Amino acid sequence: MGDKTMTADEAVARLESGMTLGIGGWGSRRKPMALVRALLRSPVTDLTVVSYGGPDVGMLAAAGRIRKLVAPFATLDSIPLEPHYRAARESGSLGLMEIDEAMFMSGLRAAAGRLPFLPVRAGLGSDVMRVNPGLRTVTSPYEDESTGVHETFVAMPALSLDAALVHVNRADRAGNGQYLGPDPYFDDLFCEAARTAYVSCERIVDTAELTKAAPPQTLLVKRLHVSGVVEAPGGAHFTSCAPDHDRDEAFQRLYASTPWPEFADRFLSGDEHAYRTAVGAWHEERR
Repeated sequence: MGDKTMTADEAVARLESGMTLGIGGWGSRRKPMALVRALLRSPVTDLTVVSYGGPDVGMLAAAGRIRKLVAPFATLDSIPLEPHYRAARESGSLGLMEIDEAMFMSGLRAAAGRLPFLPVRAGLGSDVMRVNPGLRTVTSPYEDESTGVHETFVAMPALSLDAALVHVNRADRAGNGQYLGPDPYFDDLFCEAARTAYVSCERIVDTAELTKAAPPQTLLVKRLHVSGVVEAPGGAHFTSCAPDHDRDEAFQRLYASTPWPEFADRFLSGDEHAYRTAVGAWHEERR
């Protein structure tokens, strides 16, 4: 099956400026933050980012790496609106395609199925069509049996990705990824919608270990959709990665309340080891 293991920096080195990049997770939950931090260390910029947005969006927006964002929201969960994303939007530094959550999911599903679009009811009767004038509707060729009407739907375009970054609890060296928490967060769709996908995980295990303590249904990401596997313990920090670790709420509050240049200089000026050391030192100062 091949050994696809690599470092976060090696994975990011395969990305290019101008790409459409999908980032898995949801809000401030199980985000591939070690990969995002590696991306911030790289020269890659001018990205179209597709994400159920959290601090991944906030950091990349604050660093000026996003040209356009496709998202239904950008939140830190316990902090409703991602503050660095908000600052970027208020300054007009990035474009935005804001759509309904179900439309977003359908866009990923269309890309995963290599379809140009999928019809959805979500968005009808809302301002989503007004704020996205490029969206189109489509009329069903089939007559509704009860009403005789040919129903109209939003034609949600495929959210085709050049690359995807996701984080899971466990993975093997071939790229099979397993989640052990309460929700898959559509990470499988991100991988299937992308030409290449890079999976970071809390721990790499032998393939046989994946189903010893959890059922086969937890094998969310299939190896055929994965280009690289990165072992990154704590790689979702400061977002949650249940059951391995909770969200670091204190550090998230620091992130949300600190001007970006100051935060980046203190915590993101070195490699991943330097980041963890700086975070540990900050927690020690609070005690």
